[in-house]
Amino acid sequence: MLHNFLSLPRVYKRILSVTSDVFFLFFAIWAAYALRLEHQLWIPNTEQFLVSAVSVVFTIVVFIRLGLYRAVIRYMGDQALLTIIYGVVLSSLSLIVLGYLFQVFVPRSVPIIYGALAFVFVAGTRLGIRALVNRPLQKAKESVAIIGAGETGMQLASALSQGTEFRPVVFVTFEPSNHKSMVNGLPVVSIEHIEKNMTRYRVQRLLLALDVNTKVDRKALLKQLEPLSIPVQTVPSMSELVAGQARINDIRDLEIEDLLGREPVQPDTAIVARSLFGKSVMVTGAGGSIGSELCRQILRHKPRALVLFERSEFALYSIEKELESINSIEGLAVEIHPVLGSVVHRRRCESVMRAFVTQIVYHAAAYKHVPLVEQNIIEGVQNNTFGTWHTAEAAIAAGVERFVLISTDKAVRPTNVMGATKRLAELVLQGLAQRQTDTHFSMVRFGNVLGSSGSVVPLFRDQIRDGGPVTVTHPDIIRYFMTIPEASQLVLQAGSMGQGGEVFVLDMGEPVKIADLARKMVSLMGLVEKTEKKPDGDIEIVFSGLRPGEKLFEELLIGDNPQGTAHPRIMMAREVSLPWVEVGQLLEQLTAASQAFDCGAAIDVLKAAPTGYQPNSDVSDLVWCHAEDVAVSEAPVSGKVSHLSFYK
Repeated sequence: MLHNFLSLPRVYKRILSVTSDVFFLFFAIWAAYALRLEHQLWIPNTEQFLVSAVSVVFTIVVFIRLGLYRAVIRYMGDQALLTIIYGVVLSSLSLIVLGYLFQVFVPRSVPIIYGALAFVFVAGTRLGIRALVNRPLQKAKESVAIIGAGETGMQLASALSQGTEFRPVVFVTFEPSNHKSMVNGLPVVSIEHIEKNMTRYRVQRLLLALDVNTKVDRKALLKQLEPLSIPVQTVPSMSELVAGQARINDIRDLEIEDLLGREPVQPDTAIVARSLFGKSVMVTGAGGSIGSELCRQILRHKPRALVLFERSEFALYSIEKELESINSIEGLAVEIHPVLGSVVHRRRCESVMRAFVTQIVYHAAAYKHVPLVEQNIIEGVQNNTFGTWHTAEAAIAAGVERFVLISTDKAVRPTNVMGATKRLAELVLQGLAQRQTDTHFSMVRFGNVLGSSGSVVPLFRDQIRDGGPVTVTHPDIIRYFMTIPEASQLVLQAGSMGQGGEVFVLDMGEPVKIADLARKMVSLMGLVEKTEKKPDGDIEIVFSGLRPGEKLFEELLIGDNPQGTAHPRIMMAREVSLPWVEVGQLLEQLTAASQAFDCGAAIDVLKAAPTGYQPNSDVSDLVWCHAEDVAVSEAPVSGKVSHLSFYK
């Protein structure tokens, strides 16, 4: 019967609603008189019936005007109840007025009793139907516990109750005094009693809904949630909600900041703003992970112009489209110039810098994936070392005021080509800083950024969703981690401090063991690690061995006793540098090796340079490709180029 009612056309549902209200309003008036006169068989006279009928018709008209019959009963909320209250109050008043005008006996308590009964009947029928309609849906929904009983948790519970996927069954609070209380019709339990209550309420998912001002140790919280083996997810931040970028019920996997287990470091925005406001800024590698985030943050500091320099057409198109949208929505009025080009072309870089009168350059363009660069040595040298050199020389020629290199912790005592080329790039800038003083060169060195292309977090997440196994290179491998926005903010701050040749090092916090990170992700996605002791587990973690050029742990400093700066999380390294004459000689040798496609000679130059490069992989299997072995004429007529094979 209920199904037949739900399948009726909308107009028939409204007619049934009106008919039901007419019946219950008449019944409420009769019951009010019967209760007042204490006469169970009270029968109204003609005048009383007419007054009652006019009052009921008036009430129906009021309900129609207030939009009560347009409300969908399944999703009826507080506003519909307020509409019923307004209508019932006006109906009671109409009963009083009509009784006075027609001189009909209406005891003073009858309108009050009538109003109460009318509200109970009209609202009760709707709430009852809503409960019947939603009951099958509620059973089909997934039971969730909301961690956080503040404003964010309240909004989430309200949104989920109207949805079709999740059913909030309990709140988890951090205030022990609120234990066993009720909020918004749901029980509240303390975080200290979460384990037994998750079983009691049959919770299938945990949703983090922490208010911005909530002082919670996220690392300790996640550690407490891990043994539950219940999927843990989160809701968008308040800033995303205010900006309209997300809705409160947009449930998603844990943020990288949550997995990191610490609060992000905040920069001194005033210093950064002064260094960027009204300036012409260029970002190389603008479509990459770090480059794109730098562009987003630079844009909001309102530079005069932002030049996006990128070799990938698609990456450039994507970041330009995003920045133009931000620029328009927030009314920043920044000139955005997308430019295709490669950092290895010095004249191209210089012409772009001159064309837009560039004052600040953030050099984020680089090949950063260790195994790929290990297999493409010449390209790694060209892009990371020569690309930095050519861009820096172009900046000097174009009169750029400040040049900031985005470096890496892999440049410290490198065991791979990528790290060695980045360390040599640092030496190049240090040498240029000594050679001239018009352009201030500085370098910012930090570790892995979570969420970048190639980051372990999205890789692990995909592997877990695919059923495993999760691949970790070594059980003891550790890394320093920082989020992309956090690293980019500190890069901007460190860049504003540079006076010439400094190597800034970002304090990355405590190192993270990659195997522990993988286990944490397995647990927080509601699964059990498969081990010898737990052969029936869901996800196995396997160790594939260190890749060529990979270290067990990374360092941020070559020397000791780093010098502090104005920001507590930014240090200045005290490290060896070379005069430009010696740097120039190294670059000449590296140029000769690159032009000859001689990977062995390139490796020898990187070893001879004061980079600390000590490869931990066997390079004896490499087949060095020399220029005389490459059959490419100066003007090929067939259009065919021979295949260049550097490796067996």
